[in-house]
Amino acid sequence: MKARQFPGRLICSAIVAMALLLSAGHADASFPAPQTTQYVCPMHPDVRSKSPAKCPKCGMDLRESADAPAPPAPAAAIATKKDGSLEGLRIPDTPVYDQDGRKLRFNTDLVKGKTVAINFIFTTCTTICPPLAATFARVQKDLGDRVGRDVVLISVSVDPAIDVPERMKSFLAKFGARPGWTFVSGNKPEIDELLRQLGAYVSDKNDHTPMILIGNEPADYWTRAYGLAPAGKLVKLIEEAAAKPAAAGVQNQ
Repeated sequence: MKARQFPGRLICSAIVAMALLLSAGHADASFPAPQTTQYVCPMHPDVRSKSPAKCPKCGMDLRESADAPAPPAPAAAIATKKDGSLEGLRIPDTPVYDQDGRKLRFNTDLVKGKTVAINFIFTTCTTICPPLAATFARVQKDLGDRVGRDVVLISVSVDPAIDVPERMKSFLAKFGARPGWTFVSGNKPEIDELLRQLGAYVSDKNDHTPMILIGNEPADYWTRAYGLAPAGKLVKLIEEAAAKPAAAGVQNQ
């Protein structure tokens, strides 16, 4: 009896089928899952959408981001209450220097006992920083002599390696900054930590958001605002913050 002959084509098909079966268990490693596009609010990273939309908290357009990794969390957990105020924000007493080269403590010398508005910029920025500074200039004009008396404007550099006092002073001069508007920088690790504590840290300076922190330190009241909002809206938020009563235990200090 003759041995049955198997056509070469049939043998090849069987080999291919066996190879496919053996490799099936490794399919996930060989073919990674496709990235999913999400849309994220630059000011509120917890606000995400699968399609273009506006942030319900601040009204900004959500930005497209592949897989949208969450940014580094601030050192302290900062939560947003229903009224838009912040809970858990603590202002560190980071050593900084200002546009005049004065050595200061961020909390003790700039924030404590005051109502403040804080933005985050850098001098070589050509995108959102000039508009942020121009908005601060309009806020300064609208608030008049309150700036430097009971309200302080603070700009924090997100590029401390470059932003030395001379550069900061020149930058502020372009926008007519007056006493009461302070631009601070400092040692990079310490400024990075300050930004983390304020919920404004980014690993790439170009990714920083147009966020403004507005707060009344004696009242322990803080809120976030869109830094490119009309100056009138920011003035209203600052005035509302300034009107908050001092927190319990602070009145007599």
